[in-house]
Amino acid sequence: MTYYRPIPRTDHARPAAGLPLAGGWCWFDTVEVIQRNAPPQLIPAADLPTAMHERLTSARASICDITFDAPSLMGILNVTPDSFSDGGLHFDADHALAHARAMQTAGAQIIDIGGESTRPGALEVSVEEEIQRTAPVIAALRSETALPISIDTRKAAVARAAVQAGAALVNDVAGFSYDPALAPFCAEAQVPVCVMHAQGTPEIMQIDPRYDNVSLDIFDYLSDRVEALITTGIAREQIIVDPGIGFGKTMQHNLTLLRNLSLFHGLGCPILLGASRKRFIGTLSGQDQASKRVPGSIAVALAGVAQGVQMLRIHDVADTAQALALWRAATIT
Repeated sequence: MTYYRPIPRTDHARPAAGLPLAGGWCWFDTVEVIQRNAPPQLIPAADLPTAMHERLTSARASICDITFDAPSLMGILNVTPDSFSDGGLHFDADHALAHARAMQTAGAQIIDIGGESTRPGALEVSVEEEIQRTAPVIAALRSETALPISIDTRKAAVARAAVQAGAALVNDVAGFSYDPALAPFCAEAQVPVCVMHAQGTPEIMQIDPRYDNVSLDIFDYLSDRVEALITTGIAREQIIVDPGIGFGKTMQHNLTLLRNLSLFHGLGCPILLGASRKRFIGTLSGQDQASKRVPGSIAVALAGVAQGVQMLRIHDVADTAQALALWRAATIT
């Protein structure tokens, strides 16, 4: 199989041959051609096969009324007692709602609500408990705002309760492979989805993860999952892909993925980057406390935006929004 990684640029001196990357703020005129058993090569973007040219240049359709001609922010709301960076802070419903309001005010385009921690080593939460944690908060938030809400879950019953409460998107860290009923529910309910890669379950995912080629292996996995979702009845235009930074990856795997994020535009879907406050940021920065990894998280987020990543899943909305506004002002003409 041949893979095509566009080399993203944002410089204001754009040549006539510069093509729009996914209809967004980056452009490219050069592509890295990658094969598993051959050295990579660079080719002019004009030499792309027709189908891949279309995939890499076409504007992505809006999802939940969010357009992807500019980077968007997904604010994280964990209503759990044990999430890795903010466990317990928003477990109380009133605190959860207050935090959701603050993220909306700060510039979040969507709020992602999760009731089951997926930190390394986390144990599974029962369906009943996960619904009890998430559905009331979603309903309360929906009653006061039109801001889109996503449910972060692996389970069809939890997703069903969340959608009934007002959620508009299902974000599955298990790539719709944990519960076989989840994808059919989303297709039936006509709910857009985010499909993520993870190697193993949260209980075991950080125990010696290995890949032949981390970027290509995850591209293949997401490609297969996207096709499976399409077969189920979910349109490609309603699928977001997430390479799953930190989910069954070493620090070097994470860094390799970050350097190759533009590869995933070849899937023809918006890309979500969820690296906020993660352990590799703490390792590289020397910061053990997750809540103090904001500067490193922003640096990673901006590196993703420079590769055309359309959505950032983040804890620190106000700080990221400010950094992103300045980055765009200084970079995008």
